[in-house]
Amino acid sequence: MSQRVVGIIQARMGSQRLPGKSTLKLAGEPLVGRVLERVIRSNFLDEVILAVPETTENSVLLDIAKSYSVTSFVGSENDLLDRYYQAAKKSEADYIVRIPADNPVSHFTEIDRIVAHHTSLGRAGFSTNLAEIQNSGYPDGIGAEIFDFEILERVWVHRKDPMKMEHVHLNFYDYSAQIPTDETWCPISTIKCPSNWARPDIILDVNTLEQYEYMADLYADLYPMNPNFTMDEIIPWHDKRRTRKE
Repeated sequence: MSQRVVGIIQARMGSQRLPGKSTLKLAGEPLVGRVLERVIRSNFLDEVILAVPETTENSVLLDIAKSYSVTSFVGSENDLLDRYYQAAKKSEADYIVRIPADNPVSHFTEIDRIVAHHTSLGRAGFSTNLAEIQNSGYPDGIGAEIFDFEILERVWVHRKDPMKMEHVHLNFYDYSAQIPTDETWCPISTIKCPSNWARPDIILDVNTLEQYEYMADLYADLYPMNPNFTMDEIIPWHDKRRTRKE
């Protein structure tokens, strides 16, 4: 029996650092729409779900998901771990692929690479190329995380730490500290970034107004020429922009 791989993208309108960022425009479309546009190109995701909080202000995100023919799931606002678990359980996922809704330049090729890697390991755990770990060389924001449903269920059953309930990855791996949570029950794995894309200094998240302005400029310059732009275009654009700023 084939294993079901489900991509879950968490989104909300109430971001503390940049309220309403999910609907800020990138080349004329909402940021979360640009995320969906790129993720649904994956060849290895059986379903893509936009998981949003159960509040009125987030209903606009449901409309955006519908416009991209993406499944919606409405769940807990503050317990994001529960939102992931309930969405994964409803979709009968064997593997959960996590892509943050503030990563509007996800590369479907890199999502597919980490899925292929993880599903070939033959054991449960957590794999990521979302950002650099173990000197993988990845920029922050072009890949994804993948973990087994049984691993998610384990941390969901034992959830107590509010920080880990809000930040799902902390149940498995701390990127800031570069420390696994506990590899005795959740081994960590990654893959090497393609050498020509290995720029861990480049941050492609949108968490602040400055990062949004950076991303808006990037989309304005690159999207009209190639809607499928990759790090091949991003790297020279980034370096040229940095030179101008200096």
